[in-house]
Amino acid sequence: MKLSKLTRIALVSVAAATCCVGLRAYQRVADFGFGNDDSPNNVKAEFYWSRLAYTANMQSFGGGYGGRGYWGRQSWSRDYPKADRQFLIAMHRLTRIDGRPTEQVVTLDSDEIFNYPWIYAVQVQRWSFTDDEAKRLRDYLQKGGFLMVDDFHGTEDWENFMNGMRQVLPDRPIEDLQSGDEIFHTLYDIDDKMQIPGEHYTWSGRTYEKDGYQPKWRAIRDDKGRIVVAICHNMHLGDAWEWADDPNYPEPFASMAFRVGLDYILYGMTH
Repeated sequence: MKLSKLTRIALVSVAAATCCVGLRAYQRVADFGFGNDDSPNNVKAEFYWSRLAYTANMQSFGGGYGGRGYWGRQSWSRDYPKADRQFLIAMHRLTRIDGRPTEQVVTLDSDEIFNYPWIYAVQVQRWSFTDDEAKRLRDYLQKGGFLMVDDFHGTEDWENFMNGMRQVLPDRPIEDLQSGDEIFHTLYDIDDKMQIPGEHYTWSGRTYEKDGYQPKWRAIRDDKGRIVVAICHNMHLGDAWEWADDPNYPEPFASMAFRVGLDYILYGMTH
């Protein structure tokens, strides 16, 4: 269905409602107001928002899971948990999905990942896998799991991302998604897509980062044609979710980011 005026109003109200948690527009630390002390992890639901914590591949960012990036945070946790929570608010208001209201961090060092059939990962130009981790992620995708990757930009980031992806699915081609692909028509009909920039747009006016001038909506499919990895390259949907409550961040970018994420979740849950 096309995005109706009522739905657009609902998306805007989602952003406005998040102000009640006490966030300030100028605050740029993602977990401000979203501490883990109030995060129930024993709520049963039909959907769990899961974020992948990975080991970084760049020594300059330190060791351990993710290395150190912006504001001393680990790479995998960019925009975490505010982006995740605000997306879940939108999902609860715009769909009937029974989702847990808080996110789940998953790693590749145990089989617990198989309990969470949908995973979101960011800054994936920095990830690296051991052979065991690559095999576990490959098994996860082949058993029906779905991975969405976001927030990496330009030629060098793409090559670094592919270094890890080739460990996981060495024989699977990557394709450019077309507007008619089913994944863009599960909840919303998204025919015309734009480049979704990070929060830097509010002060730079640029939608791109590095040499990532053109948005790339890409995917990897399994042998049956099911999309198992949805790739948002040269974009930053997580920032659009995170700063949807910032009056300086344009509403069209935030609305598009929510619609894409919801389409991807509905696709992952039904395929």
